Amino acid sequence: MRLAIIPARGGSKRIARKNIRDFCGRPIIAWSITAAKESKCFDHVVVSTDDDEIADIARQEGAEVPFRRPSELADDLTPTIPVIAQGIEACEAHYGEAAKEVCCLYATAPFVRPTDLKVGFDLLELGKYRYVFPITTYPFPIQRALRRKDSGHVAMFSPENFSKRSQDLEEAWHDAGQFYWGTAQSWREGHPIFRGSVFGIPLPRHRVQDIDTPEDWARAELLFNALSFFKEKSHGSLQD
Repeated sequence: MRLAIIPARGGSKRIARKNIRDFCGRPIIAWSITAAKESKCFDHVVVSTDDDEIADIARQEGAEVPFRRPSELADDLTPTIPVIAQGIEACEAHYGEAAKEVCCLYATAPFVRPTDLKVGFDLLELGKYRYVFPITTYPFPIQRALRRKDSGHVAMFSPENFSKRSQDLEEAWHDAGQFYWGTAQSWREGHPIFRGSVFGIPLPRHRVQDIDTPEDWARAELLFNALSFFKEKSHGSLQD
């Protein structure tokens, strides 16, 4: 059994009702559900939630909600891996079948594409990796990052890099925050996502936006609308 599990608890703090808030005309979780279904990768697209309204909207958008997430796994401090591990166990009990490949797909990932999910699955199926997930580059060399003190004074984290040219510094990448394919065994055993035999799928920066604050949300909608506009005008030239 191949699962997409979308974690979507009800108690988001920085953006109230974040997982079902309207994003460009749809509850934001709907974009993730649609991408998962259109990828044709999954036997079941499941939403893990503790919230009745989220469960209802998830079903309306075509996802399944075969279990309710326990309250002890629905607070601000709960990490992703135990949530997915619990979801796997609950799905296996409900569907009566063992899970093999499982994708944690975030509810607030409107830029995720079915083709990216398919690429991730194909890589995981090679049997070389515990996890496969999308990454993108930082727009500025992290070796020249600054820290700012309460006084307003700034200083470099790594002053030795002040005189180095940007092109001479190693390029740095970060997690795109969209999805993580993993073997069911990796999730169950709690293997760290960013350590060991993991693979990063490169994405262009214009298809990645973290959404944790109201400012992030506004920027994501602007970017999403811009990409949609240019996709229509140029027949998809910004797809890659």
